[in-house]
Parts: sequence; C-alpha cells; structure tokens
Amino acid sequence: MSSTADTAGRGTQPGKMSCCAPSGPKPQARDIPDPPRNGDRSATAALRPPAEYADRLTLPGGTFRMGGEDADANPGDGEGPVRGVSVAPFAMDAYAVTNARFAAFVEETGYRTEAEGFGWSYVFAKFLPGSLRKTSPRPPATPWWCGVQGAAWNRPEGPDSRLDGRWDHPVIHVTWRDATAFCRWAGGRLPTEGEWEYAARGGLEQARYPWGDELTPDGEHRCNIWQGTFPFRNTQADGFAGTAPVHAFAPNGFGLYNVAGNVWEWSADPWQDEDPERRAMRGGSYLCHDSYCNRYRVAARTANTVDSSAGNLGFRMAWDAG
Repeated sequence: MSSTADTAGRGTQPGKMSCCAPSGPKPQARDIPDPPRNGDRSATAALRPPAEYADRLTLPGGTFRMGGEDADANPGDGEGPVRGVSVAPFAMDAYAVTNARFAAFVEETGYRTEAEGFGWSYVFAKFLPGSLRKTSPRPPATPWWCGVQGAAWNRPEGPDSRLDGRWDHPVIHVTWRDATAFCRWAGGRLPTEGEWEYAARGGLEQARYPWGDELTPDGEHRCNIWQGTFPFRNTQADGFAGTAPVHAFAPNGFGLYNVAGNVWEWSADPWQDEDPERRAMRGGSYLCHDSYCNRYRVAARTANTVDSSAGNLGFRMAWDAG
C-alpha cells in the first residue's frame, strides 16, 4: 500500500472529522500464514446465498443534472457545480458485490487480494477485541481505524474472524485493483462516476438521497449509516453496527439497493485527471454521520489510493449496454 501520510477525507472542513478509510500512514506488514478460507471449497460453496444477489439492471441512460452545491458539502470534494451530464445506456448491479460472489471468484482463479499480500488491512477499532485494539497501529488523523495484521476480505476483523452469517454482506477490504480484477473475471467493469450517480439517483432530479430529500421520511431508516455520536456510541437505530446485507432497505427508483451508506463503492474514475493513483469512491458507508461526514448524499464523493483497503470499502459492477 501507499506510504503517503494522507487520508481519504483530506478535503474535510476545519473541525470536521472524516469517516473515510485512511490511505496512510502505513504500519509495517509482516508475513502471516493464510488460514483455511472458511473450510474447503465445497463447504464454502454450500454456504453461499442464492444467485439473486447478482441482478443486472439495464438502464436507459440520458442527460441528468449531476453534482450538488450543498452548504454542508466538504469544499475539497468537488461536488459542484451542478452540470448536465450525459451517459449512454449501460447495465449496473442492483447489489454491491457480496462475500459469496467474491468467494466464487477466489475459488475459481486462486486470486489473492492486496490486503492478503500486504498482510494487514484497516478495521474499525470498536469491532476488535481489546488485545488487537491495544497492539494495532492507528493513523494519527483517523485513530478509530486500526491497521490489523491478518485482516482481509475473508477475515474482516483479523485472523480469528470469519464470514459466518455475512455471505450476503458486501465484500470489504478490497482495493481498487482487487475490484477491477473481479470485474474483468465477471465480464464487467467498475462504473464511471457519471454512471454511478445517474443510477443512484433512481430517476429523481437533484434529490439529496436516492429516495428523496428527507433522511428518515416518517421516521423510517432508509440506509445503513452511523446513529449516535461518532466514534464513541452507535445506537444502531437503523439495525446495523457494521455492514448490512446487500438487499437491506428498499431499493431506489431504478431498483438499486444500498447506494447510500453500507460501504463505499469504488468507481472507475480518477479523483482528478492528474492523479490516477487516487480513484473516486461514492455512496458513503456505515460510519458516516451528518455531524462530521454526510457523504451518503447522492452527489457526495471522496477518494482513496488504488492500493488502499479497509473494512468499509466495497464495489458494485457495471457493464456496457448490449
């Protein structure tokens, strides 16, 4: 991973914190033997959820008003100005890629993620036992993240954790390059930012969220984000502390699930044209909260380096039309 001392939220306003996954500074990696991947391949396959969590939606494309000029936006994020953007017809997954789908990719190809190669990944501190919290290094700018030795997509909280009960949750601890490798294997690609935002809006014109302008209409939670005071207390009023199943909550007008909150989703696009090593991410995650990071809004964006992984980074696939 990059050794740059930097975080994905460096565009945040003074006094505001970032929930985004850090990209450095990096703790020293050490070799850790890979444990069995939740049993042998046949046992893993038997535990995977049904294939309906891979629905491909065909979208007509067209011109829409992209971006936002929200007063609460982080000024360095480049959300605005609002502008007309045209996207060609394309297809997009209704769901983020699940642990089950990623396991099938690994089983068929023998692929090893970058986090497995580095020997560690970032995990939210409150998900760890006390011993790991005490011994795992933390980035100074985002001390709620721990660089955990042995954490990876199939060991989300470190060597002693497993995917039991989370096969239909989004795969995490995947870098941009891991996501790109999966997409190539599956015959798809990562969406552009324009495609992602067009799809996430679900046909609504400049709405704040995929379902409208109110975060909790009639008191109903519509996404998996932090409830309470970050990073100290999460009431879990939306039902989840960490990741939620990819089919949680109601879909938007186009049929896409969880395009707000849950996990950040990698896009194909560079954060800036002159910075190809940082790629844009969309959607926010289960760690976002309006008091310090409201990037679960449809127009919101952030970025990370292509070799960064953490417990709130995932992706969904897109395809060219036809």
